[in-house]
Amino acid sequence: MSESATTLAKKRPEFRNINAFTDLPSYRLPAAGWVSILHRVSGVLMFALMPFIIWMFDTSISSEISFARFTGAFSAGMLGLPGFVWKLLALALIWAYLHHFIAGLRHLWMDISHKAVELQFGKSSARFTLVVSLGLTAALGAKLFGLY
Repeated sequence: MSESATTLAKKRPEFRNINAFTDLPSYRLPAAGWVSILHRVSGVLMFALMPFIIWMFDTSISSEISFARFTGAFSAGMLGLPGFVWKLLALALIWAYLHHFIAGLRHLWMDISHKAVELQFGKSSARFTLVVSLGLTAALGAKLFGLY
């Protein structure tokens, strides 16, 4: 074996540990990575807010008195917190649901369609997921806060 062949054969990629303080801030995560991470975050957020979801559902349909308490929580506040805090909590829940739903449809489409596992589709569908979930959240948030 020649000397140049042995040096080429021995050349291997160099792996090193990353430093979370110096390497991670400069790392640019692609849109598909953000969608994947936010899909998990939205699932955890919906699970953590399950008591709030159950409370909203129960008080909104039980009776007229409980519905008045429900609407009062979002206007005057409840448990020592002003109404806008409860609206922000509801807005976080709205975003979590919309993002989780749209990202879930994206993942299902990628599982069903073999052409959807291409790089270009991954990029465009990730951007679509982010834009649509944030756009719908902004529109519903504007309605929630009484802008229209």
